[in-house]
Amino acid sequence: MLKFRSLLIALLVSFLVPSLALAQQMPTPPALAAKSWLLLELESGQELASQAPDERIEPASLTKLMTAYLTFAALKQGTIKLDQMVTVSENAWKSQGSRMFIQVDTQVEIEDLIKGMIVQSGNDACVALAEAISGSEDNFAQMMNREAQRLGMKASSFRNSAGMPDPQHYTTARDLAILAGALIRDFPDEYAKYYSLKEFRYNKITQPNRNRLLWLDPTVDGVKTGHTDGAGYCLISSAKRGPRRLLSIVLGTKSDGVRTQESLKLLNFGFQFYDAVQLYAKNQAVSDLKVWKGSEKTVKAGFTHDFILAVPKGSGPRVKAELVSQQPLIAPVTQGQVVGTMKVSIDGSPIGDYPVVAIEGVPAAGIFGRAFDTMRLWFN
Repeated sequence: MLKFRSLLIALLVSFLVPSLALAQQMPTPPALAAKSWLLLELESGQELASQAPDERIEPASLTKLMTAYLTFAALKQGTIKLDQMVTVSENAWKSQGSRMFIQVDTQVEIEDLIKGMIVQSGNDACVALAEAISGSEDNFAQMMNREAQRLGMKASSFRNSAGMPDPQHYTTARDLAILAGALIRDFPDEYAKYYSLKEFRYNKITQPNRNRLLWLDPTVDGVKTGHTDGAGYCLISSAKRGPRRLLSIVLGTKSDGVRTQESLKLLNFGFQFYDAVQLYAKNQAVSDLKVWKGSEKTVKAGFTHDFILAVPKGSGPRVKAELVSQQPLIAPVTQGQVVGTMKVSIDGSPIGDYPVVAIEGVPAAGIFGRAFDTMRLWFN
């Protein structure tokens, strides 16, 4: 019995030592004066630090990221155009809170409304865009909720386009990270064009961007501020230094100055205490995976973006990646389809599983090829 107990302890230690070693290497995040916060390495989706990221919060003007996402999608689909003129309704003109000061029954260009929404955080601009895209704010709120579900924002509910307080208007830091990440990835040109603007002048009124990090750190190029009495002062910020982009969500601070200070603290922590390791390049074939019933016997698998991983300083050379294929992989295989998982570890301790996709398509084989592989699968 004593020998068995000693053997059991030895086995447990052998499993725990790598995990404990990795835990000791992990940097300790700073303490922030905020209710909820989250720091992500955007390319890999790694969570580098967090505090209550799933706590329900009032999003305030951070809501405008969803309004912007749907606006950029409508532009891409041709539903609206940048130079299209929109007649300002009384409903838009009467919007409370921050405004770009559009006037009822005047016409405003869509692009000016976009700048008013992003730079000036204009609630009136949001309502005007919502009405132009969907006819009414109620219809637009339905679009917002559908899009939230599609993006995987499972803990969010929207009731208006600007972020006005409502008991059924809520989200979380994690959901906001999903939304901000999707905006940057899906609309990179629009993000680069509008979110780094420091000021916008409309109706003879010049208003500065409320994101003070645009002045303090040249690597910061967005994203959005928010404030109501219930939400406190909030800031979603993103910075790109070299090949890396970090996304910081800081919610519920006591002042504009605190949200700026704490956001910069969080971004600096991520850049200073983590290294960026590029494991694979965009569309690089990680492996050729076996395909059954296909016109080709294999499919090239990889990533649709440069796969950059954040690891504690100095641990990059000890990173190992193992591809686990989804088998049997049966044709047709479409480009972008998930075909495997990349399991990444340091010193034997797992740090994440990441989806690997087909970087090309494989059509189904003819009837005889499919029948032959069906028989082979029976025997396998």
